Amino acid sequence: MSKYDSIIENRSNLLTLIMFTVIGVLAIPVILPHIFHKFQIFHILIHLSGISLAVFLSIISAIAYSRVKTKRLFFTMLAFSLFVIAEALSLVDATWQYTYYLGPFPAEEIAHFFELSTLGMFALSVFRKD
Repeated sequence: MSKYDSIIENRSNLLTLIMFTVIGVLAIPVILPHIFHKFQIFHILIHLSGISLAVFLSIISAIAYSRVKTKRLFFTMLAFSLFVIAEALSLVDATWQYTYYLGPFPAEEIAHFFELSTLGMFALSVFRKD
């Protein structure tokens, strides 16, 4: 078994790797500018943990889908992937409030759309009969 396979098979190692990767990538642009803002840093850390968990669940569901190949798992994988996008947009809004607008909508409103899409994908996967 290669080192790559052992990381994928051991879920706790994969979660640890993903947590450190997400925090490492977002430390300089997101965390450091707001490190001394008392409550805003906690809000940012909540979204960072949400992104980390959503990425972890997306990877786990992608691995499960690649093994089983059912439409239920595909919709579950898609739901977790949409939740990564929603959390990323929520993080942008929490970090730089009222700065980023995508057309006439702020980032937070588009994040709400992706959260609703996540729930829709979960509903499809729950009610699907494979």
